[in-house]
Amino acid sequence: MLTESFIASTLNSEKSSNGVVAGIHLHDFQPISALKASFKKSSTNVNCLAVSPSHIFAAQADKAVVHLYSRERNHQEAIVPFPERIYSIALAGATDGAGILILGTEGGRVILWELGTGRQVSTPQHHLQVTTCLAVDPTSNFLLSGSRDSTVNVWSIPGLLSFSASSRSHHGQEVPFSPLRSLSNHRAAVTAILFGHSFSSNNIAVSASRDNTCIVWNYVNGDALHTFLLPSSPLCLALDPADRAIYAGYEDGSIQLMNFYNSAELTQTLHDPTLHSAPTQPPTSARWSLPDGPKAASLCVQVNYDGTSVLSGSQDGKINTWDVGIGEFGRTLADFAAPITNLIMLTPTGFPSPSKPKVKLHNIVKPRYDSFTNGTSTDSSTLIPANYTFTAHFTSTLPLPGALSDYSFHEALSHTSFPSSLLEEALEEFTNPKSQTANPEVSSELADLRAQNAALASRLEMAVGYQQQREKEDWRRQKDQEIKAARKKKRRLRRAKIDEVRRKKEMGETIEEDIIDGEEGQEEDLSSSTDEMTQSD
Repeated sequence: MLTESFIASTLNSEKSSNGVVAGIHLHDFQPISALKASFKKSSTNVNCLAVSPSHIFAAQADKAVVHLYSRERNHQEAIVPFPERIYSIALAGATDGAGILILGTEGGRVILWELGTGRQVSTPQHHLQVTTCLAVDPTSNFLLSGSRDSTVNVWSIPGLLSFSASSRSHHGQEVPFSPLRSLSNHRAAVTAILFGHSFSSNNIAVSASRDNTCIVWNYVNGDALHTFLLPSSPLCLALDPADRAIYAGYEDGSIQLMNFYNSAELTQTLHDPTLHSAPTQPPTSARWSLPDGPKAASLCVQVNYDGTSVLSGSQDGKINTWDVGIGEFGRTLADFAAPITNLIMLTPTGFPSPSKPKVKLHNIVKPRYDSFTNGTSTDSSTLIPANYTFTAHFTSTLPLPGALSDYSFHEALSHTSFPSSLLEEALEEFTNPKSQTANPEVSSELADLRAQNAALASRLEMAVGYQQQREKEDWRRQKDQEIKAARKKKRRLRRAKIDEVRRKKEMGETIEEDIIDGEEGQEEDLSSSTDEMTQSD
């Protein structure tokens, strides 16, 4: 049976009347709703919570620190200080086990913290005001940052983490750590941003703003695919697991459904260029209200694993559920008597063969303010500093070098689409189609390497055959010795028995005739036996 759980965080640490201490809470959603664990001494603003398979990161609302909690040990592990207040955080690469924590600062900067090495990269101020929200795409290659200055910046995460010069031309000048592009269709503060669930280049991004609009983007080229005009300011967003609709939370506690598909034609209009410039208003029936009328604002919203329920966290500390099928309020799941600022749905447990990350970090390395803090090294001759180390635990057996080709073939054969290594190789060939044929020196070197590999393979085969022959000869020699020892022992026993028979005959004791004949025959056999191993042996 599958078990769905979520993690919720609150804004302050006051003790409520029902005995529940505000902080960070692990709560089961279904099949049985129950509080599982709590982490105290935490107060987080909206968009200031991130969760990895092993840790929880909470940027505090009243201090320039991030609290680090261990999910395995179930306690607070560390308090990490930063030079300025953190107003948003997101996690990249968490599915691989290592992860990079990305932080949006009060000064409009973006900080990247490698959890396995402690390396820290900080961008210049590319937002004029606070960085209020962050989002990472499923491939962990792109980052979106939203701000109160109404802009959304698109970043390349590999470009920011590269040890080489990370810069981009801007009006003829090289600007280090610059975004790929800036999306500026909003006219007020950006309140929420998120990515779709697709791994393809056609994936979408969605942003919400206090100008009462919600825009769907093609973040690769910067095109606005569709604009929704809303009756109120959306404070939070959630996307359907199949990217079919958006859910937004309003200040009165209601939930707005924005469907990407036309109910009459069952077609999606996002990628139709003729409809990009035509904004739409969701119907009135797509706004779900609380049964008792307007209440506290919905500060965060999430969708469960199968998309049948929506969870919303409100200003009054309640976590409400909404039934997507009928479009109505379901029930109040929990009440923490403090503003619910963040909700994060966890991956369901109970699958027959759950996927595991490739590496596991037992301990998070705190940020180090050393020579490569800002992505540069004091030694210009090398790109990667000598003190750059990564320590992790591999959760599976690594393939042997001789089995790489078979492993790649098996991966390509069993993959749902195409392995990333195969795609990277194809992109490299498309980028440099003449790299192997245009340079004859490279071709000759490849031919020499192939000849050397063939010679080494032949020598290896000969060595293996010689080793097998030696093992066979040793085995036969050992067997000969064992047979000789067994025959010698048998002859000694027979001689002792014959001597015993002769002694009894001399003493005049009665002995059966067949025993006498048998012993005499055995004596004759012993005189003619050999110790050499015959062909039949």
